[in-house]
Amino acid sequence: MSKENIINLFYNEHLKTKEIAEKLHVSSSYVTKIIKQDDRYIQEKNFRKKESKNNRKIAQNKFIKKKREKQRLEDNYSYVQSQHEQATRELSKSSHLSNESYRKWNYSAYSYNPSKKRYEFDERLGRSVDVPKYIKER
Repeated sequence: MSKENIINLFYNEHLKTKEIAEKLHVSSSYVTKIIKQDDRYIQEKNFRKKESKNNRKIAQNKFIKKKREKQRLEDNYSYVQSQHEQATRELSKSSHLSNESYRKWNYSAYSYNPSKKRYEFDERLGRSVDVPKYIKER
């Protein structure tokens, strides 16, 4: 256990004083005393301070991104859940479906005609008598 070994571990391998003390089986105050005698101590201390600041910034950005992603997923889930509840209410109101609810339920069967301001059924699909031919826009 030499002073050069302590200095090498601190300045070249960038170990913490506690890690060096545990590795060499000495006290951390002894390690601190040795490294403070070196001319590079202030420079190394500033380097480690910058490194810590940068690491904290990166960790904070990751935390914020993760939090935003979680919030986005929760928002999407609550939106889908509210849409499902609305559809359930519309479909279970009565034994007879309103034309508007029917159009929403079969949205691919109707196309919007802007000149007549109504939704028209695609006749190529084949329409039974009880299916509305067109539905006026609300």
